[in-house]
Amino acid sequence: MIYVAICDDETAIGAELECALLDIFAKLNIKHEVDVFFSGEEFYKKMEAGAHYDLIFLDIEFAQHEINGVEVGRLIRDVHRNHTASIVFISWEKKYALQLFDIQPLNFLVKPLSYDKIEEVIRKYLEIAGHWSGVFTYKTGHNTFNVQMKNIVYFENDDRKVIIHLSDGSKEEFYGSLKKIYEEQLKGLDFLFIHNSFVINYDYVAALKFNQIHLVDSTTPLPISKHKKNEVREAYYEILKRREG
Repeated sequence: MIYVAICDDETAIGAELECALLDIFAKLNIKHEVDVFFSGEEFYKKMEAGAHYDLIFLDIEFAQHEINGVEVGRLIRDVHRNHTASIVFISWEKKYALQLFDIQPLNFLVKPLSYDKIEEVIRKYLEIAGHWSGVFTYKTGHNTFNVQMKNIVYFENDDRKVIIHLSDGSKEEFYGSLKKIYEEQLKGLDFLFIHNSFVINYDYVAALKFNQIHLVDSTTPLPISKHKKNEVREAYYEILKRREG
């Protein structure tokens, strides 16, 4: 579970950011709770009362209040002695960026906020915080095995068995549900669920065709099921767009 706080006295901005975060976390299959505050004082009092947040989106300017976002950030770090929470400052002005160095923010976002930039920050946080370990885990009997995600070319469903095809040409097998492992470990990562029998790693896609995907170093394309064509294309181009920045 990731606990997130938004602190911004502009209610429209706070609502927009909250909606974006809820959508992004749902898409990435990450459990989360988001609290919204409209003043620095309100937010800091909540933390002093014992509230814990992993990720904080903190506005810098609070027009109607005495304490600004930079001061709240310093209180969190220096008085509250909290150096583990990741802070993302947000502002209409870029000029504040250099003032934030000693607070060690995760990032600085300039308003108006961009959904893609927010998602970029979330993915960066998840990677740094270790929520994405880069390891796929499965069980055979009482034994647990780990496989590096980067080495997985694709998963194949064969009756009740799941086959992992690896980049070195080897295979690993276990009993399980392809749909279940996608929902629990792969959804939100760069894997494409192209068919009831196949989930592939985007890194090994050589070409996306109308009804099939060609893999790197393979002469045998994998089929895209008819009812997944639109979903697969949308997911493919979303990953492409994000990676190209």
